[in-house]
Amino acid sequence: MKNYNDNNLGIIVPVFNKVLLPGVATIIHLEHLNERQIMSLEEEEIVKIALPLKQNAGSEEKSEDDFHRIGVTFSINSVEQTEKGFRLSVELGSRIMVNQISEDKGVLYAAFEEAPDLADLDEASLKEMLGYIKKVSNEISGKFTGGEQYQRIVNSFQDINALMMYLSQFIQISSEERYQLLEIQSLKERSLRFMDHMLKQKEMIELQMQVTEKFSERANKNYREAVLREQLKAIQEELNEGKEGDGKKENDYRSKIEEAGMPQDIKESALEEYEKMEEQGPNQPDYKVMRNYLDLLVKLPWKKQPAKSVDLDGARKILNERHYGLDKVKDRIIQHLAVMELNKEKKGSILLLVGPPGTGKTSLGKSIAEALDRPYTRLSLGGVRDESEIRGHRRTYVGAMPGRIIQSMKKAGATNPVMVLDEVDKLMSGGYSGDPASALLEVLDPEQNNTFTDHYLDVPYDLSDVFFIATANSLETIPGPLLDRMEIINITSYTADEKFHIGKDHLVPEVLKEHGLTVNELVIADEVLKAVINDYTMEAGVRGLKKQLSSLARTAAEKIVSKKTEIPVVVKPADLEDLLGRKVSRHEKAQLDNPPGVVTGLAWTPVGGEILFIEAADMPGNGNIILTGKLGDVMKESARISLSLLKSRLPLNTFNFKERDLHIHVPSGAVPKDGPSAGIALFTALASLVTGAKIDSRLAMTGEITLRGAVLPIGGLKEKLLGAQRAGIKKVLIPQDNVVDLKDVPEETKEGLTIIAVETIEDVIRETIGIALPRMEQVLLPKEGAGRLFETIEPMKNNMRREVI
Repeated sequence: MKNYNDNNLGIIVPVFNKVLLPGVATIIHLEHLNERQIMSLEEEEIVKIALPLKQNAGSEEKSEDDFHRIGVTFSINSVEQTEKGFRLSVELGSRIMVNQISEDKGVLYAAFEEAPDLADLDEASLKEMLGYIKKVSNEISGKFTGGEQYQRIVNSFQDINALMMYLSQFIQISSEERYQLLEIQSLKERSLRFMDHMLKQKEMIELQMQVTEKFSERANKNYREAVLREQLKAIQEELNEGKEGDGKKENDYRSKIEEAGMPQDIKESALEEYEKMEEQGPNQPDYKVMRNYLDLLVKLPWKKQPAKSVDLDGARKILNERHYGLDKVKDRIIQHLAVMELNKEKKGSILLLVGPPGTGKTSLGKSIAEALDRPYTRLSLGGVRDESEIRGHRRTYVGAMPGRIIQSMKKAGATNPVMVLDEVDKLMSGGYSGDPASALLEVLDPEQNNTFTDHYLDVPYDLSDVFFIATANSLETIPGPLLDRMEIINITSYTADEKFHIGKDHLVPEVLKEHGLTVNELVIADEVLKAVINDYTMEAGVRGLKKQLSSLARTAAEKIVSKKTEIPVVVKPADLEDLLGRKVSRHEKAQLDNPPGVVTGLAWTPVGGEILFIEAADMPGNGNIILTGKLGDVMKESARISLSLLKSRLPLNTFNFKERDLHIHVPSGAVPKDGPSAGIALFTALASLVTGAKIDSRLAMTGEITLRGAVLPIGGLKEKLLGAQRAGIKKVLIPQDNVVDLKDVPEETKEGLTIIAVETIEDVIRETIGIALPRMEQVLLPKEGAGRLFETIEPMKNNMRREVI
């Protein structure tokens, strides 16, 4: 038996999820009370303790671990039995701490000690804290309808613990947080903690109300728009009633489809789509998709344009005004236009302009459009890796749109535009997104593109009247099937003379206009322009030249605006280093004298022709050949062929190859070099080394050789001869088969050079060293004649066969 007279022993009443604070009247609900517990609660002398549970245990049996340690004593005013248990009206007393819990016949007892509140708020602070809690509570209640009654109840509280207990039933805090309010002994700290819960509740309610308000506004707006659309539709139907054609409105797709000039089958498909859209209604998710599709259909050009006569003289005049040089290209374009004039039924044309960057390929397309008086549209294909960029997306995809071909046709507004497909060689290879180059096969095939089908459009579209002009820097990356569908026109790099005329006639006026200058404010003399071309640009086109001219114009503009110079500003050659910096290009010049073993060769580069020196030297060794100068495999093979050929044609005791190493070097060592066209230069360098004969420093040569001694043709002859002329070369050896290419070389270049065609290495040796190689049966010399090649082989200087071009 427990000693009920012990002041530190009391009966426990379990409480869950309720804030208990000292000195407050409240209601405690109990689900289970046995007869023993009821009798214990009725005894006045026993201390009754309301002790919070850690969790709402369902069973009647509870252990010591189920309870928290801080509770509050209470006295019972009344006990009522309800359907769900018992309802106790109590007055909470002081705060206590439970030290031990025991059980006796179903009744829980607690040994406790007093733990009263720490009253660390003076009267003024307590009043201020009470007022602040009421203020926050009133701000929250003011956001709800009927909150005035709630505010009156809150304002009537004078005890802060009573106010916190009352408000706690309306705020969202956990059972653990409710217990923490009782656990805090300091009244000040408890009030501040409760204030934190109130402020969080206020922010949460404000956020919820903002979200609800936005959602309500959007819903109301959508509803309002839907009602207005229905009303507008009804009004339009009333206005159009009884009228024939006069009531057509902007969004009358039926009339637009009728007027678009579509083929009959496509018009029927469009009308079916329109009827589906009308059945859907504007509030359906597919309505906008269908509307966008119909907008594309009615805006695409469907009506065939009448064939126009082509003025060939006018077209040539436009091409000559816009582009200097490129005579072969212009002739090819004029021929193409002439065929179009004779054959009006000719299907769409596909040209491919291939050449280095900056040579005017894209601007040629614009000039062709102007010459034909057709709309011009440009489509850049560089870096395109997705097939849908060409063919479009299926309309079932979110954000689907037509391909760039159809978009360009819509932009052009005509069925026969000039469409430039720029950088077609830079299409990315096929992957998971498809192969865009393969998608172009149908576009660029005149036999197929009259029924081109875009995935988004989903109906055939006729591209046969489109004049396609593709541009590329190289043919290597263009797939064979695609290349087979286009007519190739090669555009070579510009010569220095062509760059000069382009700069003077086109670039200088354009740069002056772009920078707000006139010819009276900036003067760029011819010698300055030539110096910029030769010393400050290394390119096949003229983009770099325009950049350098723009730099000069910016400098002049700055001086003119700041009034640092007199007008006009005259640029002199001596000023270029200060204005443009150091020279960026260096061209080899012919030497005054070449020692034995050194020969001048010719090389082709993407930015023009250059001369290069082939240097050969021998040293004691074991018959090895050393090749340096970053040579490619083909050039190394040419060197070995030259050595084998030389050994087979010279007398055996002319040069002791077994005891000497040969070293061949081609400056500059950091620049990669390859190709077979240095064959005769390599052979001549070795021949000069072993014979000790010097080669004329003003003589250059180019040509491939074979092991039997034949000289084969090479490429880039025009650029090589221009480079030779610039370097100061006077005489050039070229293969006989390249004579036909001399018609592409400017007349001033041919007049400044002595060009000799050669067919075999015998021709090369006669022209360079002035001797005749012996026949195969004469390769042995008597011992006493070894080393005296010039005495044993009769010179052929008097009866040499020369073919001078």
